[in-house]
Amino acid sequence: MDDVLAALDEHSDLDDLIAWCRIPSVSSDPSRATDVVHSAEHLASELRRHAPHRVEIWPTGGHPAVFAEWKGPVGSPTLLIYGHHDVQPEHPVAEWISPPFEPTVRNGRLYARGAVDDKGQVHLHVRAIAAFVRSRGSLPLHVKLLVEGEEEVGSKHLTELLASKQSELQADLVCVSDTSMFGPGVPSICVGLRGVFYAELHVEGPSTDLHSGSFGGALANPAHALAQMIASLHDDEGHVLVPGFYDDVRAPTPKEREEIAALPFNEAAWLRSTGASSAFGEVGYSTLERLWTRPTLDVCGLYGGHMGAGAKTILPSRVSAKISGRLVADQDPTVILRRLRAHLLAVAPAGVRTRVVDLHGGKPYLAPTGHPAYEAAKRALSKAFGAPAVFVREGASIPFVRTIADALGKPCLLLGFGQPDSNAHAPNEWLDVDSYHRGAKAAALFYNEVACQAAAIFQHAFER
Repeated sequence: MDDVLAALDEHSDLDDLIAWCRIPSVSSDPSRATDVVHSAEHLASELRRHAPHRVEIWPTGGHPAVFAEWKGPVGSPTLLIYGHHDVQPEHPVAEWISPPFEPTVRNGRLYARGAVDDKGQVHLHVRAIAAFVRSRGSLPLHVKLLVEGEEEVGSKHLTELLASKQSELQADLVCVSDTSMFGPGVPSICVGLRGVFYAELHVEGPSTDLHSGSFGGALANPAHALAQMIASLHDDEGHVLVPGFYDDVRAPTPKEREEIAALPFNEAAWLRSTGASSAFGEVGYSTLERLWTRPTLDVCGLYGGHMGAGAKTILPSRVSAKISGRLVADQDPTVILRRLRAHLLAVAPAGVRTRVVDLHGGKPYLAPTGHPAYEAAKRALSKAFGAPAVFVREGASIPFVRTIADALGKPCLLLGFGQPDSNAHAPNEWLDVDSYHRGAKAAALFYNEVACQAAAIFQHAFER
């Protein structure tokens, strides 16, 4: 691998990434639809320089995706790399130190919208592929690259695309680089993502707001009813009281709990970063265990009645709450929402009408870490970063990962090279340039490790 790693040292390719980040491919803004197309065309043009067997722009019902393929030796495994080229809106622009679409390198960081989420992380794979082509003329395995243009708007057409292009996308493994390392210098493989559901609870009473002096105490107050219903969701020790909420939870194994406890987590610093006075959560679990391995139920907003300045003595006719849950394997957002709805209807006081509206959901993902590709990834990361690689989880949700894993029936490795504070989705988004270079080396080393482990990977697939 010395020749491939030397090729990466000789060609930084950072200018190519900078050029790509200049394109404002904001998928949520209809006025920038042309920019998203331009982003896809820009990537396809760059990929064609690296001797692929195939590069195509795939139209969807929305924004286009880019597909490319490099054929390896006969009988070698096939790796599908997934990423996205669309980005978040840049607002508020006034909070950026340098303009969001004028990429700037400062103090070893590349600042730009999309630098870490996800153009920079896609591009390090492009660099790894290019290094093999430059040094050897080919790759040691089959590689396919799918870069969609709608991740930031919920991957609206991804399921349809996976179905229509199923034969082209067949692979033995999937690799996604759209997550973060545990911290600086700690190479990480994310092996778990929480799922999510989001709902609105509406509580209605009289047909209009009423005078609290003339009607208060004689009719049910929807605000009081809502407060009672919200209070019924948890006990004082942070446990969720919805019947059946924990029925399908797959608990972490003792080994997983040991690995989490061994991570260099500075809880005091984490707490200071939140501005909260103390940690709180389900009794019996550490902070990281609560964030990564336990489900939650949160009230995200309360609204209704008089919310303006000063006093207004009313009995409100309707109030609402927005409720979300983060779910773990093997919970299903549809099932959990059904149980939540049944609970809320059961505890609703007399005299009010209650509705629970489903807004959206996504399933959790837990990686099959016994698959030989995970040890291959650990070895590659450790070599590139000069430090042991660790398994971590993510408390947030990336629904498309489960979509891809279910559609292809293959392991989905999350090899992220961002940092927890890299401001993805926020002003001054940045990518650590050293991690970008080391990440490209890690990707190249991973391709080689997978090629060397072909027999074990094929055998594992057969056994499953």
